[in-house]
Order: sequence, then C-alpha cells, then structure tokens
Amino acid sequence: MAKRSKQPKPSGLSSGQIEIMNVVWDRGEVTVGEVREVLDANRNTIQTTMVRLEEKGWLTHRTVGQTFVYTAAHPRDSALGQMVSQLVDTAFQGSAAGLVQTLLSEGDVTDAEVQRIEKMIREARKSQRRRS
Repeated sequence: MAKRSKQPKPSGLSSGQIEIMNVVWDRGEVTVGEVREVLDANRNTIQTTMVRLEEKGWLTHRTVGQTFVYTAAHPRDSALGQMVSQLVDTAFQGSAAGLVQTLLSEGDVTDAEVQRIEKMIREARKSQRRRS
C-alpha cells in the first residue's frame, strides 16, 4: 500500500536528489534498481536518497512483492515551479527580471533558447490581454 506524502518543501534538494526526481518524473514510476541503472550510481546511496525524498514528501511508494515502486508525489511542473518561486523570492528579492538577467549574463544561453524565451514572453502577454 502506498504511503501518502505531505506537501514537499521546495528548498533543500541536492543536485543528486534532483537527478533522482528527474528519473522518476521521466519514467512515471521506478524501482531503486531502475534509478541505479539510469544514473549508474551505488544502490545503497540511491535507496537512502529515495527514502529521504519520500520522508520529505517528494516521493510515494507502493509495494509489489518485496520491491518498492516509487512515483512522484507531485508533478514536475508544479514542484519545479515552487522551487523557482522560492529562488526568485529569496535570492532575487521577488524579481523575476533579476533571475532572467542572471541567466542571460552568467549562463550559456543559446540563440535558440533566447528565441524560445521571447516566444514564451509573447504568449504570456497574449494570455494576460485575454484575461483583462
């Protein structure tokens, strides 16, 4: 029987935990062994990390025989949205423009990514106009 998890706290995930969550989100449901194969990592480390992710409310599991099958407790978009919102609030004092400026000046943003970002902005503006 699957355990219900509490709402995850968006902060405090390590890069390794995010890697595991990405595998879970990509596949829908996974075992520790499947995550280990994808990430080519130590089974005990993966298992311990997945148990911790469940304790934090990021994963749930069901038991099939003696195997735990894990699923994400929340969809990727909403979980990452919470993480980005907290980053904007804390690191950029609520300024989404500050985040974008940092990404553009410090990151390796390709021309294709800039075009996609510009398209997203145009679509967001259209959506806002329709709502008002």
